[in-house]
Parts: sequence; C-alpha cells; structure tokens
Amino acid sequence: MNQVCVAKFGGTSVANYAAMCNCVKIVTSNLDTKLVVLSASAGITNLLVELASGTLDEASIEERMGKICNIEFSILDDLGRPAEITAEIEKLIHEIRDLAKHAIIEHDDALTDRIVSYGEIMSTKIFTEVLKSKGYNAKWFDVRSVMRTNNQFGKATPIIEVLSNTAKELLTPLLDDYIVVTQGFIGSNAIGQTTTLGRGGSDYSAALLGEAIGNCKAIQIWTDVPGIYTTDPRLVKEAHVIPEITFSEAAEMATFGAKVLHPATIFPAVRRNIPVFVGSSKDPESGGTWVRSQTNTKPTFRAVALRRDQILLTLKSPNMIGACGFLANIFSIFAKYGISVDLITTSEVSVAITLDHTGSQSSGQSVLSDRLLAELKSICSVRVTEGLALIALIGNGMSQVSGTGAAVFSSIMNVNIRMICYGASSHNLCFLVDQSQAEQAIAELHHHLLEGNPQNIR
Repeated sequence: MNQVCVAKFGGTSVANYAAMCNCVKIVTSNLDTKLVVLSASAGITNLLVELASGTLDEASIEERMGKICNIEFSILDDLGRPAEITAEIEKLIHEIRDLAKHAIIEHDDALTDRIVSYGEIMSTKIFTEVLKSKGYNAKWFDVRSVMRTNNQFGKATPIIEVLSNTAKELLTPLLDDYIVVTQGFIGSNAIGQTTTLGRGGSDYSAALLGEAIGNCKAIQIWTDVPGIYTTDPRLVKEAHVIPEITFSEAAEMATFGAKVLHPATIFPAVRRNIPVFVGSSKDPESGGTWVRSQTNTKPTFRAVALRRDQILLTLKSPNMIGACGFLANIFSIFAKYGISVDLITTSEVSVAITLDHTGSQSSGQSVLSDRLLAELKSICSVRVTEGLALIALIGNGMSQVSGTGAAVFSSIMNVNIRMICYGASSHNLCFLVDQSQAEQAIAELHHHLLEGNPQNIR
C-alpha cells in the first residue's frame, strides 16, 4: 500500500450538498487521500442529544425530527434523491424516532450514545453517494467494526491494540481500491454497543485511524477556519494564523480551549510522528497550519487560548496537615466518576482544583453530580465556584527564563486572577479569571505579547 493521507471534515464542512461537493474536490485533488472521516452535518448532533435526553414529549420529538429531516433530505434533494440512499436515510430517521420515544420511558447513557451516533452514520452514507455520483470509487465503512472502546458511554476510551489489529485486517486492505468513507466520534464496546468518544471526538478518530492503518503520511483536519490562530479571531480581530506549530504547543492549545483541534488528536500523531494539517474546507487554497515534531521557530509566546465554563472546587480539611494520602483519596473519587482534573494548587489545609463544566461528555451534562459532591463532602468541606474562565498562554521555554511572569501579568494588571498554574510545563502558563473579564484579558495579552513581531524575552 502506498502512503495514505487521512482527511477529516467537520460538521460545517458537510452541512449541505454544496459543502460536501467542496469536500469531494479536496479529497480527489490529492491522490494519496484514501480515508475520509466525517462528523455529523452541522446542527444534527445537538438535535440528537436533545432527542436522547428523555425529557421531550412526542410533539417536541417531532419538531426535532422535522429539523433533522430538513437537513438530511435537503442534501438528498440536491443529489437527485437516488432511491437506494434515500430509502436508507428514511430507515435511519425512523429508527431515531423510535429510540427517542423509548428514551422517554427508559433513558440511559448507552441509549444516548446509540441515538447520537446516527448523525455520523447519515453524513457518511450520503457523502459516499456524493462521491459515487461524481464517478469516484467510494466505499462506506462502519468504524464501529474497528474502533473498539471501553464501556464509558459519552466519553469512551479507545483500546489502541484492538483498533490497530482490526484496522489492519478490515480497513487497510480497502484503501488500495477505494476512497473509504467512515465516521468520526463513534465506536463500540466489546459486546457491540455503540459508544462515543466525547464532543469533538472526530478529530481524535481520524488521528487514531491514521495511526492504526500504518504508512500514513499526513492527517488533514478540514474545518471552517484556515488553520490554528494565535487566539480566537472572534475575540481579537488582530489574531492571525500560525503557519507551523510543534506537537507540544498544539497539544497545550487544544487542551486549554483552542476548539479548532480536539485535545486528544495530537497523541496518536506524536506516537507515529505523523504531521497534522489544519485548514479550511471553504477556502483550501488559503493554506493552513502544519503541526509537526519540530518547527523553524520557537517563540516564547506563540498563542493564547480561552476555555469558558470552568468550575473551581476548593476542598478544605484540617486532616491535610502533615497527613499522607489525602490527595490520593480526592483523586480516587474523581477517577471513579471518570473526571479529569485540570489545574491544581494546594495550601496547608486546602486544595483548589479546576474542572471543565461538561468534561467533553457527549450528553453535555455537568461533571458535578450529586453523588460526586456527596463523596467529596464525606472527607472534606467543599466550595463550588462557577462562572470562571481558564486562560492559557502557549509558547516555549516559558518556565526556564526570567521575565515571563512580569511580561504576562503586567499586561493584565486590571484583571483579577483567581488561580495560577505555572512550571509544570515549559509550554504553558495558565490562570483562572472571572468569565466577565476573560475577553479583556485575552485582548490585552494578545496585544502586548503576540501582535506585530514580538521578540523572545530571552
């Protein structure tokens, strides 16, 4: 098998027939692009999450189903309503409606994942038909046959060894003869139940598949923006695309809020040293950002990222003084509920921890359940503060040179900082602020540290 490019397209890239045709041009312009990974068409996943909630009455279910039908059948209309694919989509729509009604009676996370997965199944079936209609040898592939995961519905963890073995057996042989179209975001557990990898998991799926098939030369992430920006251009008009960035920097950016790339995408690429390209499916000629192991430049400050809706937990207990195992007990509770902790600082009798509000769960539910809080309160006092935002400065050698802190905090003297995390990585400096001050902080940091041609503070 020749070297293969994996192309992943997000929801806006497959939102309608015209957008899908743009994707076809991108795929077929590069003969090495043999594996295509798709998200659900824009708007579909949110509707499916609502249908899976079990809280809708039948009239509300029909309203959501109508919106789904409008999106899917509009694409089919432009495609000419081929009988076979139209019948397939009608069958899937019927199944969604039945499952949504069942969710009213008996709702659980496994059913949610099953319902939510239909978005990717429909978009990939239709896109395969679009490719075929234009004369290309395309084949639809059910990723659940290779993307084996654990049982954590809503945010499942792929089992890499099983994926590697099954992909080489079932998927790789198809790449010699077909453009293979498959789903991001979804997988299945050991007994065949559908699972999801968490919101934004399609990027991760593409990287995992690129790693698994072997001989992958590049992973292309096609979205609605032309690369990775120095910050969100909706917040700072002077933000600009970064031509190249290291894996380490990109991982920090993705983890701390740069939504253009899913946080986990980087890790499979790093394991196989596969370059990742991020570009716009609407304007592929405008270039984009390459993510590589090494770059020609390593500035002290590369970008600034923002993640809203953060929770600050302050856990206090006099039993911390001189005691062993207190933090171990705290983290074992978070592990039990599958919750990832972001920032952490400690004092003699308390520990402050930040959590992402949803933890990237497909359902969109808060990570703070009553059961979790009850277990924490059994060993310490708990104070919950919401309405916060996490800001991360991304760069190189930040904890290894004098003047970093002065450069950063003199830029935002009028912003109240609730918590600082610095030194664990040379690639980031993170702090927590009130959400109402987040945009001001981002704008000031970008202006002072990233605009024009800022020099390294060395």
